[in-house]
Amino acid sequence: MGLPPESSSHPSEVATASDGDRRGEVPWLAVVGFAFISCVLAWGVMLPVWIGGRGPSTPLLGLLMTVMMFTPATGALITIFFLQRPRPEQVARYLGLWPLRPVGKILGLSAAALFGMPLIITAGALLAAAFGLFSIDLTDFSGFAAQLRQSGEGATLNDLSVGQLVAIQLLSLPVAALIPNSLLALGEELGWRGWLLPSLLPLGTWPALLITGALWGFWHAPLVLLGYNFGLTGPSGVILMIIACAIFGILIGWFRLRSNSVWPSVIAHGALNAAGGFALLIIDIRSPFDPVSTGPLGWSTWIVIMIVIAALAACGQFSARRLRQR
Repeated sequence: MGLPPESSSHPSEVATASDGDRRGEVPWLAVVGFAFISCVLAWGVMLPVWIGGRGPSTPLLGLLMTVMMFTPATGALITIFFLQRPRPEQVARYLGLWPLRPVGKILGLSAAALFGMPLIITAGALLAAAFGLFSIDLTDFSGFAAQLRQSGEGATLNDLSVGQLVAIQLLSLPVAALIPNSLLALGEELGWRGWLLPSLLPLGTWPALLITGALWGFWHAPLVLLGYNFGLTGPSGVILMIIACAIFGILIGWFRLRSNSVWPSVIAHGALNAAGGFALLIIDIRSPFDPVSTGPLGWSTWIVIMIVIAALAACGQFSARRLRQR
C-alpha cells in the first residue's frame, strides 16, 4: 500500500489509507455497501422528481438536490458504524476531517484548489472557443445579458452595465466557492474522498482514484438522466458523467492524498461548482452551446485537466513518497 511512514514523519503527514484495516486489504463488503447505500439514498431523495411527472420543473427541486448531496456522507457514516470491520478507531481522522496538520500544507493546497479549479474551468471554455465550438462576446456579453432578461433580472442592467455584472460574478467566485458551494460539497466529499478513496488505497493510488471518481459519476444518474450536466436523458449522459468525474476525481483525490485532509478536496469541489457557469458569462447570444464539448464537464475541459494531472505526475506528485500512504 505504498511506502511505510518514516519514523521522523509527523503523524498528520501519513495518509489515512486504512485506519481500521491493519492487513492492508480493501474492505469490499463495506465498499459495496457504501456504493449501494449512497446510490439508493440518492434515488430515494430524487424520487418525487421522477414520479411527479414534472421533471426539472418539480417544485423544491433545488432543495432535493441539496439533500441529495449529503447522501454520500450519510452512506459513509452508515457504512462505518454498521458494515466496516474492523471499525476505524478514529472516525474523524479516517475521513480526513481532523487533525488539521500540517496547517501550512492544508492551507496552501486549499488555496490552490480555490483558485486553481476556476482557472481550469476558464481554460477549458477558452480552449473550446479556440476549437470553434462556440463563439464568445467579450464586448457586450450578449449571451449573459440575454440570460438576465430571460430570468427576469433585466432591471439590474439599468443600474449596472453587463460588463460590471460579469466582473462582479468573477470577483465573487472565491466567496461563492466557499459559501455555499463548499458547505454543500462537504456532503459529497465525506463519502467519496473522505471514506471511499482511503478505503480503496490498498489497490494502489491510480486504481483507487479512478474507481472513486467513476462511482462518483454513476451516483449522479438521478440528475443526469433528467438532462442535467449534458442535456442528455439516456445512458450516454451517465457514461459521459462517469468519464468526467473519473478525470476530475483524479485531481480532487490528489488534494485529499497530498494534504492528508478532506478539506482541500471539499474546496476544490466547491470551486468547481461555483465556476461551472463561466462559459455562459462570455458566450455570444448567436452562438450554439453544447454541454458535451463546451460545458464545465465537457471534453474540452477534460483536455485541460488531463494536462494538469500529467504535469503533476511528471513532477512526482503522485509518488508514494509524496503522498506518504501507509
